[in-house]
Amino acid sequence: MIFRRAVRREFANTAAGVFVALFSVLVSVQLIRLLGQAAGGKLPSDSVVILLGFGALNYLPTLLSLTCFVSVLLCLSRAYRDSEMVVWFASGVPLTAWVRPVVRFVAPMVLVIALLSLVVSPWALSESAKYRQRLDTRNDVSQVAPGAFRESAGTERVFFVESIAQDASQIKNIFVSSLQNGRLGVMVAAAGHTETAPNGDRFLVLERGRRYEGVPGTAEYRVMEFERYAIRIEAREARSVEAMPRHLPVTELLRNPTAPHQGELLWRIGLPLSALTLALLAIPLSFVNPRAGRANNLIFAILVFMLYSNLLSLCQAWVAQGRLAFEVGAVAVHLGMFMLLVLLFYRRIGIFTGLRLRK
Repeated sequence: MIFRRAVRREFANTAAGVFVALFSVLVSVQLIRLLGQAAGGKLPSDSVVILLGFGALNYLPTLLSLTCFVSVLLCLSRAYRDSEMVVWFASGVPLTAWVRPVVRFVAPMVLVIALLSLVVSPWALSESAKYRQRLDTRNDVSQVAPGAFRESAGTERVFFVESIAQDASQIKNIFVSSLQNGRLGVMVAAAGHTETAPNGDRFLVLERGRRYEGVPGTAEYRVMEFERYAIRIEAREARSVEAMPRHLPVTELLRNPTAPHQGELLWRIGLPLSALTLALLAIPLSFVNPRAGRANNLIFAILVFMLYSNLLSLCQAWVAQGRLAFEVGAVAVHLGMFMLLVLLFYRRIGIFTGLRLRK
């Protein structure tokens, strides 16, 4: 009882630290990518946090699976380095006795991974695609941010606004560059606002400004002053979100068992199964010889994790392409890893049994 409580407590503490570290790396990478898109004008700045949340939910199943594997591996490797495993073996606790506490520790996380991969992750991907679609349909003026140049959807206009009122009713110090029929037009105005015509058309109305118009490369330019100048805001057509297998709920995948849908279902089912298998694989992989290098088992464990993930992705692709039956793809990788698990347990138990016999 004391043995199990101590092990579960160490597993939980290590898993918390590993998850925080991995989640910080994930959020940092995603944040840098989204901020780069926002700086380039591809995304509005107020959408970064929302898209970051959707992305984090999508990657959580893989993150938790890696957390289970690394936490068990680190805890047992530390026990080997500190010679605690020698004490456990001398007390009559075999290596297989670690299976039960590991399974009890990992079981709740496997259930969470199953819930995330089957329900939450596809929902997050679907909502992220819908949110990006709504961002694409926003008109050009609504995407203008103070102090930043913004290009229109058709790349024929460039907007710059110095400041915007809190209620977005008035904008000040406006710069608009447009290219129409080979003539470049540049407009500057002290103030402006948006208006909606009776037929539904929207206009950006500039007040008290100038328009410079001419042909690039020539000296023929015209300068016009105006008290009021209206620019029609082109409305974008709303494009429907493509129904990708990653965005569909499990019920839809089961109702329409096409090859791409079966490939996606194989991936979602494989995530919780791989999390459990990897946690058990960490038990024999954690062996460390205190007299040898400490990084050998970690390198081998990382290779096993990468091999498992790549084989699962490969089976998903083959099933989605119709090159492999769903039943074979769903069983082959996990069965192969289970055989490797049995082989590693047999090898480690044989090594410790031989050491005891020689003593």
